[in-house]
This record gives sequence, structure tokens and C-alpha cells, in this order.
Amino acid sequence: MANRRNPDTSDVKANLFKSTFIADGDACAATLHVPEDTGARQLPGILMVGGWGSVQQALTAPFVHRFVAAGYAVMEFDFPGWGTSGGWPRQDINPWRRVRAANAALAHLKSQPQVDANRIVLWGTSFGGGHVVDLAAQHPDLYGAIIQVPMLDGVATVRAAPLRRLVQFIGYGIAGFLRPDAAIHIPTVARQGEFGSMDRDNAWEALQLGLEAQGGRKYVNRVTARSLLTMGLYRPWTRLKDVRVPMLIVGATRDTVAPFVADKVRRVANPHLQVVQIDADHFDPYFEPYFPNALKPQLSFLSEVLPV
Repeated sequence: MANRRNPDTSDVKANLFKSTFIADGDACAATLHVPEDTGARQLPGILMVGGWGSVQQALTAPFVHRFVAAGYAVMEFDFPGWGTSGGWPRQDINPWRRVRAANAALAHLKSQPQVDANRIVLWGTSFGGGHVVDLAAQHPDLYGAIIQVPMLDGVATVRAAPLRRLVQFIGYGIAGFLRPDAAIHIPTVARQGEFGSMDRDNAWEALQLGLEAQGGRKYVNRVTARSLLTMGLYRPWTRLKDVRVPMLIVGATRDTVAPFVADKVRRVANPHLQVVQIDADHFDPYFEPYFPNALKPQLSFLSEVLPV
């Protein structure tokens, strides 16, 4: 952990376009990043789908900047109830609702005048990697998809939690489920050994570094307890067989937050899937010195399936 540091992306210049779209009746905030001096030319687009506690620019900024530098129009968004999006209850996670929101975000990206609606790639990380599997299976017209340190099997993720912590999760989750206002929250990220939905793989330190890179911005560090009950039921690896577009899967060999289920991916035997494994934990790919190893295969994949 001592070696982690934020990548330098100060050389990347982009124009930002803020907008909103509607998902399940809620107004969701989005930001389109477009390279400077592109004129009226429409660019291939990348939709960024964040993870469990993600909001715009939280950890994903280095990837956004490098994709923009490579010539792509890149859109981030906040899920309903998170960040600057509307929606209630706040800080709640339902993976199936999130897939619907990501689907609405995809339609919104296609509607942007700076974007070539017929040339789109999806990008998802962590929990959002699973959502991208769902979306890719639904949209065979896409040019491809990238999933990084993806949460593909909720059962494997649940089993990775220590037994005592798992019992706590179940207790809090049931209590939260019984509260119709979803008012029971737990920390999204915690220090190693402290109570929170993520405390392993130096999650707390990763959050602090990410906030530091954004000038010390505020982060609402809580998630509804009932959200925990959805994890074990969410198993997007079972839909990998339905993906009909090129998909790059970047797994981390030391991931203990969302353990990479390489055996299940191989079992699917889908020729559209390309797997790259890097020596990293769940949060390493966002930071130096691991960031280049995660980024390089992604840029190579993009140059093959969606050249600028």
C-alpha cells in the first residue's frame, strides 16, 4: 500500500458537458468528457459504469482521462440516489435497478451530438463490471465492453467475508430490510478490520487517495444496510454466455473484495471473451505503480474493436 500513488493525468485536456437523464423516474447526473479541438466531428463513445459505492470521478478519473487522450468521448454518471443524482432512498444499492439506470445512461450517451451513436463501448469496474455484463448481453450492437476487477459472482464475494463480519452483514441487512424508509446505514468503506461494507485490500486508503486526487472533495461514506442482502443474489457471470460482443475482462489475482472467478469464466467458454489477469488487489489498478498494467490491455483492446 505504501507504494500506491495517484497517476499523473495533468497533460490531458478535455471539454466537459454536464447533463441529466431520467432513470426509473429519477433525474441522474452525467458528465461527458470530450477531447479539445475535435470540432464538429462525432467521436466513438465510452460509457463508464462505476462500482459499489461509486460516484463520478471517484477512482475512475485516471481511466477517463487516458481514454479521452486516446480520442474517445467518455461519459460518467451517478446512479439514482448517489452523488448529484436525484432519487430516494439515498445511498441505496439494488443491482437490477442499477442495470436499468445504466441502460438509460447508454441511451443518453447515444443521444449526445458529440458522439457517434453507432460506435459505443461499455466500461465497468467492480460491481459495475457485473452491470456491464448484463448490458452487453442486451445490446449486441455495441462494439465491445471492458470489465475491470469485476464482481461476477455474489456468492464468491459473500464467501470471501470473514464469518463474524458476514453475520453482522446479515443482521444489519435484515434490520434494514424491515425498515421501509431504508434508514439504517453502514459505512461504505472502512479501515482494515473496522465495520463497513468494504474494509479489505486497503479500501480506506484507496478512498483517501482518490479524494486527494479530486482536491479533497467530500464523499458520503454510507450505504443502506439492506443493500447487503442483494450481493449474494447477484451473479452476472451466468450471463457471460449471452455476450455476443468482444469483451475484455481484467481480473486481479489478489482481489479479496470481489474475488476473480477465473474458473467460472473459463467454464462459459465464450469465444467473445478475452481475459487478462494482473498481479494486483481490488483497488490497485486505479493507482501507480499498477495503473499502467491495467490500462495497457484496455487501450490495446479499444484500438482493435473501436479505433478512433
